Amino acid sequence: MSTLDRARCTVRAHPLALDASVAAGVLVCMVAGSFVDPRGDNGAVWGVRSPAPLSLLLITVGAVALVFRRSAPLTVLAVTGTVSVVECVTGDPRAPVAMSAVVALYTVASTTDRATTWRAGLLTMTVLTGAAMLSGPLPWYAQENIAILAWTGIGATAGDAVRSRRAVVQAMRERAERAERTREEEARRRVAEERLRIARDLHDVVAHHIALVNVQAGVAAHVMDKRPDQAKEALAHVREASRSALNELRATVGLLRQSGDPEAPTEPAPGLDRLDELAGTFRSAGLRVEVARADQGTTLPAAVGLAAYRIIQEALTNVQKHAGPEARAEVSVVRVGPNVEITVLDDGRADDPPDPVSGGGHGLLGMRERVTALRGTLTTGPRYGGGFRVHAILPVKTRSAATGQPGETE
Repeated sequence: MSTLDRARCTVRAHPLALDASVAAGVLVCMVAGSFVDPRGDNGAVWGVRSPAPLSLLLITVGAVALVFRRSAPLTVLAVTGTVSVVECVTGDPRAPVAMSAVVALYTVASTTDRATTWRAGLLTMTVLTGAAMLSGPLPWYAQENIAILAWTGIGATAGDAVRSRRAVVQAMRERAERAERTREEEARRRVAEERLRIARDLHDVVAHHIALVNVQAGVAAHVMDKRPDQAKEALAHVREASRSALNELRATVGLLRQSGDPEAPTEPAPGLDRLDELAGTFRSAGLRVEVARADQGTTLPAAVGLAAYRIIQEALTNVQKHAGPEARAEVSVVRVGPNVEITVLDDGRADDPPDPVSGGGHGLLGMRERVTALRGTLTTGPRYGGGFRVHAILPVKTRSAATGQPGETE
């Protein structure tokens, strides 16, 4: 902290001491000025005189009042203005008691509002200047009388300028603090959204692959003794599914690494270009999956492609878990105007839909959050006669609800 900053802190901590110092300085100036006679024999020669006792008393009262100028500025202005008027009427030659009124007027202007400054300034200037011009042996246009008008005007103007500057600085400080709070809130919001996105990805990856591992492990255990070749094939699928799960988990968790950590995998996020591969993993797990595409080779933005992939993945995982061993799933991807529509149907048991209370419910919530983030729509529910339907409409040209930034176009 610099010497100037330490001085400012000390002043803020002891304002009465500062006011007492200012009052002492004004007292010294007024006493010194009371011994000077500006009217010599030729009207321009400065001389020395002895001030009247009443003038010294008024000087002292005005200086003492300045000690309390911050706590009661208008009262101090009234006191100093009164002693200044008395000195203008009784002093000959006058002592500079009006100096205390000028300081008090400056304090009023710097600590109150502009309307109060105008009223107090005009009243003080009128009363002091009028008293000086109408009393005493000097003509009304004398330099001493005009000086009172000028000094009171300067005091009011300087105080108002200081108050305006303080207001501007305070407004700038508040704007900076508000901007800082906004940045912190935005950072917290983005962190929360990123955590939600990562949690959603982790759920999709784990739910899909662990479901496949569970099914294939069950198949291997069932046929281990009678058909070891089929058990070996099932275990190979388990190994492949677990390897894929580890790779996707590594890619997702790599996003959480700090700078300086080993470089995260750079494999692109999955999209509809891997739809056949995704369907193949479910077919290898025993689920009959048919895929139909009528999207005319549409290239989707990365966010839309990832959302579509995860929605299909989660929907097929729910079919695998809830629809029964004889279920058949149909996946369709259709380009309709500015949107791409994803539909996943199954003909599984009607009495065993995904339960929102169980693990399947989190998957449906994850689908809805992904679609909402892209300003799309999602419809899920049982089909008449049995099975379940998942239908998502995603805009090809998207504006993310979280960031408000336009996405890529096809």
